[in-house]
Amino acid sequence: MSKKLALTLACGDYEIVRALKEGTVQPDGIELTIITTMDSSTRHWRFLRNREFDVAEVSSSSYLLARDQGLPFAGIPVFLHRRFRHGFAFVNTSKGINEPKDLIGRRIGVKSFQVSAILWLRGILEHEYGVPHKSIEWVTEIDEDVEFTPPEGLRLSRMRHDQTCEELLVAGELDAVLHADLIWPMVERHPAVKRLWPDYKNEELAYFRKTGIFPIMHVTGIKQEIVDKYPWVPVELMKAFEAAKAVAMKRMENPRIVPLAWYREAWEEQEEVLGRDPWQYGMTDSNRHTLETLIGYSFEQGLIKRKMGLEELFLDVNQGRKRGTNRI
Repeated sequence: MSKKLALTLACGDYEIVRALKEGTVQPDGIELTIITTMDSSTRHWRFLRNREFDVAEVSSSSYLLARDQGLPFAGIPVFLHRRFRHGFAFVNTSKGINEPKDLIGRRIGVKSFQVSAILWLRGILEHEYGVPHKSIEWVTEIDEDVEFTPPEGLRLSRMRHDQTCEELLVAGELDAVLHADLIWPMVERHPAVKRLWPDYKNEELAYFRKTGIFPIMHVTGIKQEIVDKYPWVPVELMKAFEAAKAVAMKRMENPRIVPLAWYREAWEEQEEVLGRDPWQYGMTDSNRHTLETLIGYSFEQGLIKRKMGLEELFLDVNQGRKRGTNRI
């Protein structure tokens, strides 16, 4: 029996990786141990700081910092997590904040400054709504995935260990919070908190129609030592991720598997607006535009010192024209 290369993969427990996790799809020559139970920020820390996994879904923002600082990682153009972000800006209802420009001069809480969701929101606020990121006092809750020196003119501080963004927002000690997830005051409909954009879905639709961007939150990182020793691994992983996604999309077309009354209508709406495969992997024109926008935001906000090219950031997983389709 031929021996397979044993690798660890840490990622979210997504439908698009279910076939990999269950073993329905297996990368050729690789035996994967897949870890899916940890939260995103813990996974990013453990991969970028401690290098505990061979391959990992990782914050796109933190990955850019890691590469900018010369850390030994490479990227595979597999993007397991995307999300529009307008629905994740929350404000205290007593602060008179009714439109984006009301945020200028305010005190805004974030989990960490580097979080990809927050990088996207700062860029969107600045470029689409005229809210300069340096006009805000930023207050972080946790330490960063990758240490960095804040640029001159950036007001950045950290709250006490016993404080949280959500609690300070409810108490009015923060004017707003930008977050990667729904916060508990919104889930519990606390009267002190509302969304900055109440009609956030239409804001997101308008943003997509204007920019063509469905924001990429996470990329897939791999230890450089794996690439150096086994240069064939990224291509085989790419093929496996694509195959797993194809299985998931075929399964998800069936409205019976999801307990939502209008699920099929939502599926059809997504296809009409975003196209047949809004979760596309690889260096497509759309993905290039999205990633280059993110790199521009990161450079503009002082997280990275130079704008890196996509060919520098991501491995070439192209197998050649008309190759990789099992043709003889």
